[in-house]
Amino acid sequence: MTGHVAKFMVLVTILLAACTIKGPVATQSPRPSPSAGKIAWTDCGSGFQCGNLQVPLDYSQAGGRTISLALIRKPATGSNRIGSMLLNPGGPGESGVQFLREDITSLANLNRRFDVVGWDPRGVGASAPVTCVDSSQLDTYLSLDAVLDDPQEKQAAIQADKDFAAGCQSRSGDLLPFMDSASTARDMDQIRAALGDAKLTYLGFSYGTYIGQWYAHLFPTHIRALSLDGVVDPAVNANDSLLGQLVGFEQNLRAFLADCAGKPASANCQYRQNGDPGSKLTALMSRLDATPLTVGSRQLTRSLAMTGVLQALYSQSLWQYLDQGLGAADRGDGRILLLIADLYNQRNSDGTYGNLFNGAFGSAYCLDFPASSDVATYDALGPAYTKASPFFGPWSQYSNLQCGLWPVKPKIKQGPLTVEGAPPILLVGGTNDPATPLIDAQAVNKQIAGSVLLTRQGNGHTSYDSSPCSHAAEDSYLIDLMLPSPGTICSS
Repeated sequence: MTGHVAKFMVLVTILLAACTIKGPVATQSPRPSPSAGKIAWTDCGSGFQCGNLQVPLDYSQAGGRTISLALIRKPATGSNRIGSMLLNPGGPGESGVQFLREDITSLANLNRRFDVVGWDPRGVGASAPVTCVDSSQLDTYLSLDAVLDDPQEKQAAIQADKDFAAGCQSRSGDLLPFMDSASTARDMDQIRAALGDAKLTYLGFSYGTYIGQWYAHLFPTHIRALSLDGVVDPAVNANDSLLGQLVGFEQNLRAFLADCAGKPASANCQYRQNGDPGSKLTALMSRLDATPLTVGSRQLTRSLAMTGVLQALYSQSLWQYLDQGLGAADRGDGRILLLIADLYNQRNSDGTYGNLFNGAFGSAYCLDFPASSDVATYDALGPAYTKASPFFGPWSQYSNLQCGLWPVKPKIKQGPLTVEGAPPILLVGGTNDPATPLIDAQAVNKQIAGSVLLTRQGNGHTSYDSSPCSHAAEDSYLIDLMLPSPGTICSS
């Protein structure tokens, strides 16, 4: 997921001032695509235009129910317009509408040549949103201790997953069977046609790379350019994928702690003061497990504090805020860590939530990457997960049980996505990307013939906004169709 960083930077600054089998083999749509609808664009402030597009809920049922997709675009600012460029920030479940508003400055060069278009994918935001529970229930669910080190905690967590799944079925059962990324890719082709583009130009981040691969699998001849930054490997199962992420987040955590420990105590890392930062972090989490910190009418639990740490490791630009949040929590002030966790969880200041973790994420991921419903499967993950990440492993061990208990089962087997007949596709991976490890990009590079892999050296998730070299290379490809040479490495 990439969509939280810009908004986080603004809000945390205000607070501080105040105090990521064999599969299908078809390479084209097995069914004729329905005729695309029309988008009536209206001004929605700051140079943006907003609109809606009706698409089929179920692409196998011609003439059946439709849903409305929310779109936003920033018309091209230059005179040599190429066409439209579609953008997806990942998740799954991130709002493309919100992301485009927040990240448009970074996209200024592309915006000179393209109408840059974002959308809320089906089930997300303003596009037939999936919801599961009310805000107070979600507060409790996200605060529960996920380190299941006694029978009572384990039973409570399993029951909470069951209750959440039941809520999703009760509130959104009519939508759930159709939230898979294959359907989202079909939506993308409807958007392309409605925009009047003969070929798709697309920039996908994180899980948006998986959606992009589905598009290339279904519509290879409809592609002008696909830049996939922070690549998801469709061939890796859910538990193995999470294991790879644990390795990545542990490496980024160690890089943060080493950076902190290597600085003078009086300089940029407050958390180094009065002890080793790694030891202090472990002790802080133990204290929060026993006694959560009171923050107004709420509590900073161990689970929420770990969510805050996880969020801050998505980008090295956030390390300074993690340092300040940990330092404050050590002094009994949990506001900063709780704010970081709230940004990750999309919790608003009034206590309401966006639907990222209230159905949007699970409704897509659980259909795309099915998981076992057998609790013993997750019991057995403990040693490998703890070895991969002593900090995050025990906390993440039972994470995929939510998908195991999901009320709707996948219609398509998970596996690699073949792509035939597409132009060259650009893949971008970071050497220490925690959420989408470089090994995933390398694997997909082998799966997609003719694709080119650009490697960025460094920490953090995705490369476009963290590496001027990657940024320039992706822009050059999307605008001029100029690919970097195979084996190119960006060190800045």
